[in-house]
Amino acid sequence: MTVAVRRPRTFLVLVAAVLGLILLGGCGSPREEGPAPDVAVDAALVAQRERAGIADCPVTPASAEPVAGGLPDLLLGCLGSGRQVNLAGLRGTPMVINFWAQWCGPCREEAPHLTEFAARAAGRVTVLGVDYSDPDPALAIEFAAYAGWTYPHVTDPLRQTAGPVRFTGIPVTIFVDAQGRIVYRTVGAVASTEELVSATATYLGVDL
Repeated sequence: MTVAVRRPRTFLVLVAAVLGLILLGGCGSPREEGPAPDVAVDAALVAQRERAGIADCPVTPASAEPVAGGLPDLLLGCLGSGRQVNLAGLRGTPMVINFWAQWCGPCREEAPHLTEFAARAAGRVTVLGVDYSDPDPALAIEFAAYAGWTYPHVTDPLRQTAGPVRFTGIPVTIFVDAQGRIVYRTVGAVASTEELVSATATYLGVDL
């Protein structure tokens, strides 16, 4: 005589759950391809940026594998633009990235040096600003225009960059090689244009 074995209900539920996980395992969402999508932005801010002659931010991939010791896979909005920038996708040319805010006194002191440096570095080193923990983008654009900064700026109102880039206050200026690795940083206000030029030669291998 054959005796039927009755499986407990909990056993059957567990089997169903395991099978479901196996089936779903091959259906995960792939990493997003293509450029980072644009987002809606106040048209007045766009017009303000364009009047100031501040460049739009570069196009970057929606996702990118960060390199060791490099910029994080983090999407930040562009100041006065709907474009989003993935920091890990900023590669190909040496970069100098300055973290600032319009309310920051030392940032205002170093502003002329960054303006002069950007003019000397044009076409050889990419200069990018990060408007950090700044509550008013209109005031930020106003200050950037006053400083004569025509290079692009991304915004970090929520201070997402502080942990991955490893800093606690601004201004901070980092030097990033063409592979996306952070090779040097200056904490505090830059004292002169020549300080930036010298660091660019030493750490990025570019004489200006």
